[in-house]
Amino acid sequence: MVEEAVKVEMAADRADHSCWIFHEVDRKPRNSVVQWVAQTPKGDVIRVLTRNGRAIPEPEQRRSIEAFIHDPSAQARKQEAGQRDDKEAADLLKLLPVAFVWTQTGKSDETTTYHFKPDPRFRPPTREARVFSAMEGDMIVDNGQHRVAQLKGQLIHDVNFGYGFFGRLRRGGSFEVKRRQTAPGIWQITESHIHIEGHALLFKTISEVEDDEKTSFEREPDNVSLEEALAAVMKK
Repeated sequence: MVEEAVKVEMAADRADHSCWIFHEVDRKPRNSVVQWVAQTPKGDVIRVLTRNGRAIPEPEQRRSIEAFIHDPSAQARKQEAGQRDDKEAADLLKLLPVAFVWTQTGKSDETTTYHFKPDPRFRPPTREARVFSAMEGDMIVDNGQHRVAQLKGQLIHDVNFGYGFFGRLRRGGSFEVKRRQTAPGIWQITESHIHIEGHALLFKTISEVEDDEKTSFEREPDNVSLEEALAAVMKK
C-alpha cells in the first residue's frame, strides 16, 4: 500500500498541470506573510497583504507584482526554485517504502493509517535523507485513490553532521503535512508545520520553523498568463 501510494503520487504529480489561486498564511520567525497566490506556468504571482504584521498598501502590492511579471530573469529563478523543490520532494517521497518499517495501525471506510519507524538497514544517500530517515510517525492514505492525506513525523534522535562539528538537529523536531482533494484527482497541500530545531553551519536550509496554511482554492485556466493572474489576485 505504501509503494502503491508513492507510485500514484508520482504519476499524479507528473500529470498535474493545473493552476490555482489560494489564500495563504505563512508564519516564519523572521518573515511571516498573509497573501494571495496565483499559480501560472511561468511562476507564482503573489499579492502580499501583510508582512510581519505590517499591512502593505495596495499600490505597493501592485508594483511588486508588476516588477515580477516584467522580469524574465526573476520568473526563471522562481521556476528553477520550484523545479528544485519538486525534485527534492519527489526524492524524499521515493524513500518512504525503503527507509522505514511500516505497520498498519487503523482503518476506516475512507482512509488507512500506517505507522513508520526507521529501518536500521537503510543507508541515507543525502543529508536531507539523513534527517528524513531519523523520523518516526504516521501516514494516512485515502483508500479509494491511494493518495496521501496526511504525513507527520518526529525526530527520534539527534542528527549530527561531521560528528556535530558542522551542525546538529535536535531530537523532538517535527513536521506535519495535510492534503485534500480540490478537484477530481487533484490533491493540494493545505497545511504544513515544520519545527526542526538546531543548526547546520554548512547546510542552513535544513533547520526550519514554519507554519503554513492554504485555503480558498479556486482553479484558473491551465495556461493562465501572468497578466491574467495579476488581474485575478488584485480582485481578491
